[in-house]
Amino acid sequence: MKVDLLPDERIDMLYNDDVHIIQSKEVFSFSLDAVLLANFAQPRKNGRGLNVDLGAGNGAVSLFMAHKVAGQIVGVEIQERLADMATRSVQMNDLTDKITIINKDMRDIFTDIRPGSADMVVSNPPYFTVDNENTVMHEDEHYAIARHEIKADLDLVTYTAKKLLKNKAHFFMVHRPDRLFEILESLQKNHLAPKRIQFVYPKAGEPANVLLIDAIKDGALTGATILPPIVTHNDDDTYTKAVWDIYEGKSNG
Repeated sequence: MKVDLLPDERIDMLYNDDVHIIQSKEVFSFSLDAVLLANFAQPRKNGRGLNVDLGAGNGAVSLFMAHKVAGQIVGVEIQERLADMATRSVQMNDLTDKITIINKDMRDIFTDIRPGSADMVVSNPPYFTVDNENTVMHEDEHYAIARHEIKADLDLVTYTAKKLLKNKAHFFMVHRPDRLFEILESLQKNHLAPKRIQFVYPKAGEPANVLLIDAIKDGALTGATILPPIVTHNDDDTYTKAVWDIYEGKSNG
């Protein structure tokens, strides 16, 4: 379906040009983290149930997961401009029968999504606390809210995921390794037991800069697996084969 673009918007393509997504460098553009999360998520029973994307942004994770789930995807995004971009991208990809975007604060979604009804929840939440001394708050409100915990913090995201999920259903999240212990504490507080953890490294020999985590609601705290690492770039700054395979849809997580 053809959609109208605003002056600052462009269309990017992924998965061998099968997915088209509206981007804007003035407002928001998805990063590699969204692609990694969509690849990492493993829906149960082919994703025939309800799948929820918390903090959907411009819809990147929902769109990238659409090919691997048979059921419905609901993307929740608090920012009206980003929710509109996501909605138009869904229309452009002819996925309105599979993906619905809700423009709401995640605190207010339970009239739209019944608690305990989701088979899978995914989230690429804001990474940085508001008072983080190592990051500069972006002047643009859209970027600031996407990167910093202005509208939603880690505890709100994990609590909302727990409330949405069915018993023994899975929560998949991408975050930063420097907040690992906070993440584990927040998950445990909300009865989400980590089962798979994967670290992502910008180059071989460098510290990890991305964390992927899979947790199960009301699961046992034993049995966690640390997966083999992902290295995203070669020494010449090109993507590694592993990352190109993900971008081209050849990897299943």
